[in-house]
Amino acid sequence: MVGASGRPVPPAAVGEHQIGVSRPPLAVDDLPEPEEVFRVRRLGPAQVVQFVIGPSLIALGISVGSGEWLLGPQAVGTFGFVGVGWVITVSALLQTFYNVEVSRYVVATGEVPIVGFGRVPPGAKLWIPFSLLVLYFAFIFGGWAAGAGQGLFALIAGRPHRSGELEYVRLLGIGLLLVVFLITVLARKISRSLELANWLMVGAIIVILLVVTLAIVPGSVWWDGIRGLVTPAAPPEGITATQLGGLAGFTALASGLNWYVMNHYRDKGYGMGYRVGFIAGLRGERSQLRHVGVTFPDDAANTSRWRRWYRLLLVDQWAVFFVGAMIGMLLPTVLMSHIVATSGQRPTTANVPTFTATQLGAEYGTWMFYLMLVVGVLILFSTQLGIFEALVRNFTDATHASSPRIRRLIEGDPRRFYFPFMLLVLAVIAGAMHLALPTDLVQTSANMSNLGALIFPFALMYLNSRLPKAARPRPWHYVILVLNFLFFGFFFVNFVYELFTGGALVKF
Repeated sequence: MVGASGRPVPPAAVGEHQIGVSRPPLAVDDLPEPEEVFRVRRLGPAQVVQFVIGPSLIALGISVGSGEWLLGPQAVGTFGFVGVGWVITVSALLQTFYNVEVSRYVVATGEVPIVGFGRVPPGAKLWIPFSLLVLYFAFIFGGWAAGAGQGLFALIAGRPHRSGELEYVRLLGIGLLLVVFLITVLARKISRSLELANWLMVGAIIVILLVVTLAIVPGSVWWDGIRGLVTPAAPPEGITATQLGGLAGFTALASGLNWYVMNHYRDKGYGMGYRVGFIAGLRGERSQLRHVGVTFPDDAANTSRWRRWYRLLLVDQWAVFFVGAMIGMLLPTVLMSHIVATSGQRPTTANVPTFTATQLGAEYGTWMFYLMLVVGVLILFSTQLGIFEALVRNFTDATHASSPRIRRLIEGDPRRFYFPFMLLVLAVIAGAMHLALPTDLVQTSANMSNLGALIFPFALMYLNSRLPKAARPRPWHYVILVLNFLFFGFFFVNFVYELFTGGALVKF
């Protein structure tokens, strides 16, 4: 067998480790050393930045998107920081803890979450289709794609679209989906190409927003924004729990559905992901991808290696994802608050993707209009890139792992399923984009993400409690997962009530 780095992998140690039901037992092998996986002599800070950080960047590229550029600025622009900011902070903290617990399973077994959930009773025939259904229902509507098209239209036309031009916006969103397809087709290793794309896009977004916001926003507004993030307060009058739930669901990433992007820890080669393989691009050399994971024996050497991998996971999640998500939310919301105060205008669901560019362009000139449109397009395209690819990746991983017939048809090469299926998903999203305005679609997706928090934290408790002893969570980790259930679940219940009755269950 060939590992994720392309090097031969030693034969598995004798023995198997069963987790849950309905899936074959995991093979048992030694954890690799990080230096072996990343092909370095020593793993210092420079090497961590250069080689280890990556999966969190893909998640951050999605994160600094629908929530940070659309829902967060819209909420702050309409209601202010007080009573809204603390929801952002709590959501980001809970989601980062949740990400670590999802990734714990991936690093310890090499199995991606959609496959691991198949081990939870009553088994794969329920949990794999159900997990895919929830994931697709949350994201297939394409609000993130339509939002990117809206920004691109304004960038090309030099103005926001008019009511009769929405179809052009949707066509541009579809065109950007084709760009994602080309990026994956031309990649040697798909995960690595996504990492590099997000290094460029997220880096440019944060630098430009930081410079612009520092240059034009008074210190008092910055202080209000920072204070709003850390000060508990009652939600502002007039906001509904559904609006707050959309903000909570898409702050950081996608609340209970964050698992859908953690597959990249396997493809990066973290821990036992190195023993399992990855999905290569068409230009890359085929990697043998196991359909069943591998875990490690409980001994002193593997316990020591696990601690190293877990520390690297914490760095990737807390130093990159959490910090980046908070900065990514603070900058656009502070900027939006200043714009609303100086212009006297408020964003709406129809114009929020281009509102910042339009208002700053009117005050500072055409160059600022185009600069902020570029930022908006980069933000929403990075979201589009991550979500679209993840929809295809999760279905491919689930099918490859659970269907011997499909594995025979594709001759063990998941690329033969991945790329044709990507074109199918593209066609479905193209149709779904016609259902509503971009921001309305994003609001629905965000609240559907909260549904995942009612379910998947308990699946993780089941799976992670059965890992090798060194990898099992501590008791307080389970408490954090229950808090995810309570916090995001509250918002989902309100969303469902409003959806069916037309009135808010909780209004402040």
